[in-house]
Amino acid sequence: MKAQLAYKVPKTLLNKGTGFLNGYTHTLNPYTGCTFGCSYCYVRQMPVNLFRKEDWGSWVDVKKEASGILAKELQRARKKGKITIFMSSSTDPYQPVEAQEQITRSLLETMLIEPPDFILLQTRSPLVTRDIDILQKLGERVRVSMTVETDQDDIRKHFTPSAPPIAGRLHALKQLRDAGVPTQAAIAPVLPSSEQFASTLRPLVQRVCIDDYFMGDGSEGKRTRRLGMEALYQEVGMQHWYQPDAYQTVVERMQSHFSDQEIYISQAGFEP
Repeated sequence: MKAQLAYKVPKTLLNKGTGFLNGYTHTLNPYTGCTFGCSYCYVRQMPVNLFRKEDWGSWVDVKKEASGILAKELQRARKKGKITIFMSSSTDPYQPVEAQEQITRSLLETMLIEPPDFILLQTRSPLVTRDIDILQKLGERVRVSMTVETDQDDIRKHFTPSAPPIAGRLHALKQLRDAGVPTQAAIAPVLPSSEQFASTLRPLVQRVCIDDYFMGDGSEGKRTRRLGMEALYQEVGMQHWYQPDAYQTVVERMQSHFSDQEIYISQAGFEP
């Protein structure tokens, strides 16, 4: 299904980091909406989606003139002190429309001129590798956090059929590693995975972040419960993975290949 695109000039791009992201001075979303349309996405329960007539995953608002707006906002923010940016909190900056619109790339180019102190790029898309040239120039100011909720693509297809295959994400992590770009794997939210998950990630990243619905959706799991997530786990006979302590299984498996200093839990893994 082709996404419904709308082009809008935003009044602002930088928003104050609050709640789960209160460790950041700002959040930045180059788009509104996301065609990956993940079943568990907490944005489904937010006003930005609830007040739309279209289904989540079927529409995207493209933010025009974004780079010029961001440049002015960064200049103003710099006068107040340190700038740390989480990109993005309610969309994927590298969803398919980015391949043609290049809003995210234009924002990163702006950051080369007006650099923040730190930016975390949260994505599940291999398209991020297109911008390796910019990421290398940003150096230690940037970290790419690649969502890899599971190592099993049949599970990925069940929960996020429109999202990129797991193999593509793992290959992207390898490319980022080889290019010297700081990265992490975000096992968030925890989906059923195999005992080989840790050994698969070990050569690719120096840190992993593990998060679930109960810690990470800002409402102790209530938002995702309203999305009917437990039923999706039951459909594949994996309801035991939909429990507040299920993430500990992943932690224990990761500990066999990563040190405690390389394993981060929930909010700590997304901090600047």
